[in-house]
This record gives sequence, C-alpha cells and structure tokens, in this order.
Amino acid sequence: MSIRAPLVMLAGAMATGLAGYALAEPMAADFIDRLETQSAAAIAEAGGTGVTARFASATGSLSRHPLLSGGEDLDESVRTRVAREVYDIPGVGGVTWSDGTVRAESDEATYQPLHCQEDVEGLLRTRSIRFEEGSSALLPSSRKLLNEVADALRPCLGSIIAITGHTDKAGTEPGNLALSMERARVVRQALIERGIPRDGLRASGVGSSQPVEGLAPSDPANRRIEFSVIRTEPLRPTPVDTPGAR
Repeated sequence: MSIRAPLVMLAGAMATGLAGYALAEPMAADFIDRLETQSAAAIAEAGGTGVTARFASATGSLSRHPLLSGGEDLDESVRTRVAREVYDIPGVGGVTWSDGTVRAESDEATYQPLHCQEDVEGLLRTRSIRFEEGSSALLPSSRKLLNEVADALRPCLGSIIAITGHTDKAGTEPGNLALSMERARVVRQALIERGIPRDGLRASGVGSSQPVEGLAPSDPANRRIEFSVIRTEPLRPTPVDTPGAR
C-alpha cells in the first residue's frame, strides 16, 4: 500500500470526526436552550420572581447543572420549591443556588449516610475484616462479615464510600503502604461482587500511619479496614446520560 492511501484514510477519519463535532455542538446548544426555556417557565410557576437559571459552568461551558441566582428576598420555602421544580425538568442535573443556601432534592429515596456509617461501625466494633498474615487474601470468616457490610451499605447507594486499609508497625513502611492498599482493593472488589457499584467505592491505604487511638503502633489490632461515607449524590439517569432516551 502506498503512503497516500493511509493519508487519505486519516483525512477521511478527521473529516468524519469534525463533522460529528459540528453536529454535536448545535444539538448541545439546542438541548440547553430547551432546558433554559422550560426552567424559566418552571421558575415563574413556582413564584420565583427575579430568579434566573444559568446552564453553564464557571468557565462558560454548557452544562445541564444549572446555577440559580436572584430572588434573595423570597422565602426559603419558595426558593426550595423553585429549585425542585427546575430539578424535575427531564434532562436537568443537580441544581444549586449561587449563594449555596439551597440545593434541590428529588422525590427519590432519601439517603442517610450517617445511619449507614453507624451500622457498619457497629458490625466492625466487635469483629474485623481479617486477612492471612502478610497477605491480602481474605479469611473465610471475613467473607461472611463482608456480606453484612454490603447489606449495611446498600441503603447508601449513590454515595461515595471510602475504604481505607491500615496495618500495624511491623515491617517496612513502603511494604505496609502497599499491603494496606492491596487489602483495601480486595475489600472493594468483594463489595462489587456483592452488588455495590464500583463507581461509588474509593480504596486507599495508609500503612501504619494512623494507629487506633490508645493503641501502640505495633499492636496487631491496628490491622483493619475502615469505611466512611464521604458524599451523597443521588443518581438519576437523564437523556444526556442515556443515549436514545426521550
């Protein structure tokens, strides 16, 4: 094959990509225009005099996550109603106010991360997720415990759940860091296999740097896995997230 053929193919691919980009831009603009029109009507219906919705990021890029501004003299109940009405428009993502005082909530199930946190801590108060010595292989008893942990975390789906691995002071710290990270990853995978979405789980390892309060760094009880719910973000697919949806 001559060198001209690959160049022609490359040019064709670039032309196709540019054409797709050119088509996507107007479609995105039309989509945002529709959201702006619908949100203006929703704001008026909710009594949000003086409130506007800006569907753009801080850098000016189009966004389906509107920022509401104005209406500072409105009652909090009205501001909350305005935010919820805008949020309920199909295609709209999270809604916030420019002053950060109110965030829209959907009518979906209310997640209570603190309750889940307490349930997991209760499970781990008298038991611990254990591994073979110097290894990331789970002991059989820990697999049963992880079933219970997954059940306790299930009501918090949509939240970001941090999984942190800890070790005692035995061994070198680089080795401890690597082992604690690997154990956290093993626990994350175990939770995924039990139905907890991967994108809501964050695994990290801190080695022996954070011993349990009141324990010597060398105490074996420092070998542990800790969980914390660090953010709540209810998930709701929209036409933007679901190609072909109407």
